[in-house]
Amino acid sequence: MSASRYGAEPSRVTRTVILSIVGAVFLIPLLALLQFSLRIGQPDASGVQTFGTQHYLDIFNPAFESTYDPLFTGLGNSLVICAITVLIVLVLLLPTMILVELKFPRYRRILEFVCIIPITIPAVVLVVGFIPIYSVVAQVFGSTPWTLAFAIGVIVLPYAYRPIAANLAGVDVVTLSEAARSLGASWTDVITRVIVPNLRRGILSSVFITIAVVLGEYTIASFLSQNTFQTALALIQQTDPYVAAIFALFALLVAFALLVLIGRLGSVGRKRRSS
Repeated sequence: MSASRYGAEPSRVTRTVILSIVGAVFLIPLLALLQFSLRIGQPDASGVQTFGTQHYLDIFNPAFESTYDPLFTGLGNSLVICAITVLIVLVLLLPTMILVELKFPRYRRILEFVCIIPITIPAVVLVVGFIPIYSVVAQVFGSTPWTLAFAIGVIVLPYAYRPIAANLAGVDVVTLSEAARSLGASWTDVITRVIVPNLRRGILSSVFITIAVVLGEYTIASFLSQNTFQTALALIQQTDPYVAAIFALFALLVAFALLVLIGRLGSVGRKRRSS
């Protein structure tokens, strides 16, 4: 059939135009950052600009190690926060959503409201509430960057919740669990061998989006005076904007790759359902 379930499919020309516009929106800033990071000095008297990879090589120059050390430390801290935040999503959010879907479906709207509400509150307002809480957290765990995962875990809730919820809506987990239980499977086997494999696409999308949000988070780390990738990037930009542009380009490419991967996961899921 030439028409989809919801109407005529867009023509190839329309798809090409839309993809070209979206691609330009993403690629133009990336190309501008790349062009800036390759500049060597200022244009000469005739207006000719010299380009090269000197700024990229400087990152690995031992003479500049102390200058860029806060940036690498901040990147390491952000990766640790990513790991802990993803663990929070997988250990707390995912089991809660499955439990509500199986046993307490009447609480589904309440859970959705709790998970979505952080996106309606500006991060600056949330930080005001986090500051007194983190004064206690600092006394218990110490003032270390990894503790930001507790606060950032609240920020990423809306982004982590939606992909899993969309996947749950497309899978009849109640029927699957009842069928598995009737065949003698334990609840552990039902969760790990029946439900979770069917939610793989939503879980992976949730994890990738969580990583992208954590790597781009600046407000909470800045207000709580912690060294993360974004705060270190803002600091190094004042002394070496070229290196800051290189790492910003790296972060954007990682985020773009994650978004493309999420899109590929979605297309794979649709092909499997259609077949």
